[in-house]
This record gives sequence, C-alpha cells and structure tokens, in this order.
Amino acid sequence: MAEVRAGVDQVDRELIALLARRFAYMDAAARIKPDRAAVRDEARKAAVIEQAAARAREAGVPEATVRTLWEILVEASIAYEFEAFDRR
Repeated sequence: MAEVRAGVDQVDRELIALLARRFAYMDAAARIKPDRAAVRDEARKAAVIEQAAARAREAGVPEATVRTLWEILVEASIAYEFEAFDRR
C-alpha cells in the first residue's frame, strides 16, 4: 500500500505542476485579450470539456468524472483569468 500511496502522491505533484502551467496560460490570455468581456467564451469552454471527455473515453477513464472535473477546472480558470485581467 505504501508504494501505491507514493505513486498517487507523485501523480498529485505532477498534476499541480501541470495546473501551474495551465494557470500561467490564463495569465497570458488575460494579457492578450482586448477587453474583459472576452474572458468568458462559452463555445471554447464547451469545446475544452468535450475534448477532455473524448480523451477520457480513449484512455478508459470515467467520462462523467472528467466532465465534472473539467467543468470545475474551466470555471476556476475563467475566474482566475478575470482576476488576472483586472490586475493588468
């Protein structure tokens, strides 16, 4: 069990590093977008979630779980990007 937990902990560290990269892109997007209204893009949000769900299916990961996680992730990213936009 210790090896399994160590593996999970390692994956968690990698996920945090990937989230840091993702949020850095939100900073970049906030710098690039011409106005605050451009931060929320429902079509892009839907496409990102659908793409994640498709990749989950291919990987044999529960699609509904991935959809839920990505809904939370994308909404958190949008909120972060609004904050980044307002700081500029």
